[in-house]
Formats: sequence, C-alpha cells, structure tokens
Amino acid sequence: MGRVVVDVMPKPEILDPQGKAVAGALPRLGFTGFTSVRQGKRFELEVDGPVTDEVLAAAREAAATVLSNPVIEDVVAVIDAASLEAVPGAQA
Repeated sequence: MGRVVVDVMPKPEILDPQGKAVAGALPRLGFTGFTSVRQGKRFELEVDGPVTDEVLAAAREAAATVLSNPVIEDVVAVIDAASLEAVPGAQA
C-alpha cells in the first residue's frame, strides 16, 4: 500500500491567526529565534498499490479541487510518502 502526502498552506497575503498565536507562544515557552509561524494542513492519502505518476497526478487534482481552498490556500507539496522516509528526522 502506498501513501501520498499533501501539504496546504495559507497564501502569503492571507492573515494566519493560528500561526500568530503559535509565534507568540514560542518565546514564552523558551523557544527563541523563530520570527514567524504559518500554520497549514497536511493530508495523507493511502492508495492500493504503489504510488505512480498517475496516482500523484490524481492527488494533485484532488488537492487543487477538494483538499484546498484555492482562493486562500496554496498546495505546496504533493509527494510520495516513501520519499520522506529517507530523510532523517522526517515523519511520513
């Protein structure tokens, strides 16, 4: 079974109150050095069989039409989750 990861973020010109709240909380909790936070959404789509180019194309179409609101959000990544497993510290 394969898995596709879709990341969606608010467009840069859209206000992000959740991101601002997190940015304000980080220094209070001892996490300094972060100047900005944007909060987005992550979707994990499981598929029967391997993740092929056709599966990725269908996931991109779903991301653009169903998983995101194109007026206020950008789809920033549609990738095979297996590619994340090769990155140390990344979670697929």
